[in-house]
Amino acid sequence: MIDISIKELKKAYDDGVNILDGLSFDVQAGEHIGILGKNGCGKTTLFRILSGEIHNDDGEIFLAKGKRIGLISQIPVYPAHYTTEDVLKTAHDRVYEIGRRIDELTHLMEKDPSEDVFREYDRLTADFERLGGYDTEYERSRVANGLDIPPSMRERLFSQLSGGEKTRVNLARLILEDTDILLLDEPTNHLDLHATEWLEDYVNHFKGTVLAISHDRWFLDTVAQRCIEIVDGKAEFYSGNYSFFVEEKQRRFDEMLKKYEKDQAKIKQLTKAAEQMHLWAFMGMDKLHKRAFSMEKRIEKLQSSPKPKTAKKLNAKFSSKEFYGDEVLLIDGVSKAFGEKELFSDLELLIEGQERIALIGDNGTGKSTFIKLIMGEEAADKGFIRKGPTVKTAYLPQIIHFDYPQRSLYDTMIYDCGCSPQEARDRLGHFLFSGEDVFKSVGTLSGGEQSRLRLCMLMRGDINFLILDEPTNHLDIASREWIESAILDYDEALLFVSHDRWFIEKFATRIWELKDGKITDYRGTFSQFREFKARQQSIQYAQAKKDPVKKEAAPKKNSQNTEKRIARIEKDIAKLEEQIAEKDALCEEFACDYQKLMEIGEEKALLEQQLEELYLLWEELSS
Repeated sequence: MIDISIKELKKAYDDGVNILDGLSFDVQAGEHIGILGKNGCGKTTLFRILSGEIHNDDGEIFLAKGKRIGLISQIPVYPAHYTTEDVLKTAHDRVYEIGRRIDELTHLMEKDPSEDVFREYDRLTADFERLGGYDTEYERSRVANGLDIPPSMRERLFSQLSGGEKTRVNLARLILEDTDILLLDEPTNHLDLHATEWLEDYVNHFKGTVLAISHDRWFLDTVAQRCIEIVDGKAEFYSGNYSFFVEEKQRRFDEMLKKYEKDQAKIKQLTKAAEQMHLWAFMGMDKLHKRAFSMEKRIEKLQSSPKPKTAKKLNAKFSSKEFYGDEVLLIDGVSKAFGEKELFSDLELLIEGQERIALIGDNGTGKSTFIKLIMGEEAADKGFIRKGPTVKTAYLPQIIHFDYPQRSLYDTMIYDCGCSPQEARDRLGHFLFSGEDVFKSVGTLSGGEQSRLRLCMLMRGDINFLILDEPTNHLDIASREWIESAILDYDEALLFVSHDRWFIEKFATRIWELKDGKITDYRGTFSQFREFKARQQSIQYAQAKKDPVKKEAAPKKNSQNTEKRIARIEKDIAKLEEQIAEKDALCEEFACDYQKLMEIGEEKALLEQQLEELYLLWEELSS
């Protein structure tokens, strides 16, 4: 069954150029598709058309009847007094309306116990239960905490939230709604690793249809079953995830290039032959003109195929400074707090030459503060940080700032980096700034362009310690690949903060996970670290299963103590059932506290395991 069908879709803006120019594709019900394409190719325009926010100029769009569609980039306007919790509750408006009608019918049945009233009551009660009417509080807390929306944010006015916070809340609202088709436009932009992995798990278990635009390559690799790339306003299809797309796109390019080169050789051969035939025709062999003209028509057809092009690559490398000594950076007993909130305490860490370290952790754990301590922008409350005597540091901050944003790129390189005019031109050219682009004001550059320029400036001298704070944040895939290309051949010490798992996997040989004020130091790749964490959780779970009440040995038959043992087990069973009931009550009480719910859930699971073992023992003794 088809959920979405698009035929010859066209859309142009004020310049009259079609951004979508005959776009056509079908989406089967339940498919999860990644929508790819360079910035400005029309991906977001397509989503805005599908959601009804704007209208197409031509073509047809078919949406399956009765299917509800939700777009996360489109944030509705709510009344000024709405809190975040009020916005989340709007996802359950339909359930609440059914609940109000059930209450009305309950009172009506006292006065009018007719069959129609009872029939409507039964139908609505079934709908209420099917739509999760009894679990709305729990579901809101589960989704909100999964997407890093804490209770404090849920109490704030929605209008006072930042753009990123509003996006997260809107995503949570759409997940809570009974939505059949999800349009995800950069859903991971404002999510940390924990929240992104939670969203991936949700999307992978979502039974409806998903179309996702994302610059997070790991996310696309995980959730996309196939990819559609928008090129020159039309669709190109790839029957796999992002990794498949990359390999297949390269294979198609190689094939096209091979064909182009073959055509060029054929053109050269035919041109030479046609010229020879024209020459012979002038010498009296008139019939050869006709054959020469036929060859020239064939040459025209071969020349109509343009040479395939790939995206430009950076031609730049960091100039590394040779490192002498054992330590790049020593962190000894470092602690830092803001007011009563302690970010970390008594950190003991050492970075040596050529190590590549990824600093990861949830939002708000203090990663950027940790980097600022290293850079001397913040002071530690306790302990000290020392760099080696031959260490030369370069730092790319999360928020890039230029002292003179009105200056051109060319002047910035000359004045801030001390370059000669020719050197400024050459270095900017290596970073794909050429022609008139070098005279743009740096304040008008996009985020990706600013990152590229700052990296270009960092390469002004030999360095052996490179620090990056969220280097790929909010950048498109091309810009991320440009940055990766720039640091790929850098072989000295690297420390970076990132939520980009593709980037982490590519560069990190050591992982620092900042959590609960401590850093877990793991020597290995990101994939190995994930496997390590999974093993740790499995061990903890297995240990938790072993710790409950040990199974008592069954007494011998005809033992005089059997009845006493059965009575004692029955008392233990009753106590455990009471404790489990208390845990259920606590779940309702702490429905908005995700951490508390997790603790209660673990405690309840252990109690239920004990109860199951006691039941088995009771059955054995009773028999």
